[in-house]
Amino acid sequence: MVYRIYTERKKGFDAEARALLADIRELLQIKSVTSLRLLNRYDVENIDRSVFEACISTVFSEPQTDNAYYELPEGGAVFATEYLPGQFDQRADSCAQCIQFVSGGEKPTVRNARIYILGGNPTELELAAVKKYVINPVESREASLEMPETLDIPYDVPGDVPVLDGFLELDRDGLSAFIAEYGLAMDLEDIMFCQDYFKTENRCPTLTEIRMIDTYWSDHCRHTTFSTIIDKADIEDGDVKAGFDRYVKIRSELGRTKPMTLMDIATIGAKYLRKTGHLERLDESEEINACTVKVKVDVDGKDEDWLFLFKNETHNHPTEIEPFGGAAT
Repeated sequence: MVYRIYTERKKGFDAEARALLADIRELLQIKSVTSLRLLNRYDVENIDRSVFEACISTVFSEPQTDNAYYELPEGGAVFATEYLPGQFDQRADSCAQCIQFVSGGEKPTVRNARIYILGGNPTELELAAVKKYVINPVESREASLEMPETLDIPYDVPGDVPVLDGFLELDRDGLSAFIAEYGLAMDLEDIMFCQDYFKTENRCPTLTEIRMIDTYWSDHCRHTTFSTIIDKADIEDGDVKAGFDRYVKIRSELGRTKPMTLMDIATIGAKYLRKTGHLERLDESEEINACTVKVKVDVDGKDEDWLFLFKNETHNHPTEIEPFGGAAT
């Protein structure tokens, strides 16, 4: 059996709803929307009613900041959004784990949706504009407002992954057309590199292989924008030009011969400090994706060698989990 509950931030805690209302009225210029309520809808299956009731004020909501409803509040234009099938829903997964802690049993199935209730008198066109603004078709879609009989959604079993026959024989024009046909983020040099690799394998790649390479070489994962070579810089702002000129001077002092790039600009400071002896305790390792220094830490009266990390990326879940939506940062 499927159980359903709605939760909504209380007045004073509803910052997200108020911010979205401001966007609708100021950014989208839809003045007919006079109020906005934003709710989370939770559908749960494979638990007892008593467990569900116990989780309303412990998992789905916090009584100090949230209101909970069994029925959808009335008033205004209503629509719901949900993640596309296959997308990782962090909120639903966290709820399922917490419910399992409460019940001590099997992990239940949880589906989450966002409910938007727009007060005022928006037209159909204005409502469509709001939906377009809040729904990213890459990762989400409009959801039904009806209660499902089950959360067990059947999926078609995917067929065999196609092999891209003829890939090894494509010339430059053919590879350019290949990039366009599959909407790849790679440039021509990237796909030529792939072609040369698969020639050494003496086989054509599968579509999955090309998609995986394209994802991991995209700007999201590899930050290819930072590798853009700067041949010439026309800078009007005096302070920015002075900073750039200082960068060029430091490059000369360091004897840098690699092309000027955004990444080189971002990292030149640390390289200069290292060269001038101000980063003697810098930890150098191919495994570290951040600037880390060696420090002594007093642990219960005993000095221990620690690494002090003062920069890192905050990817909560990586592209491996959300191959389409990307990492949540």
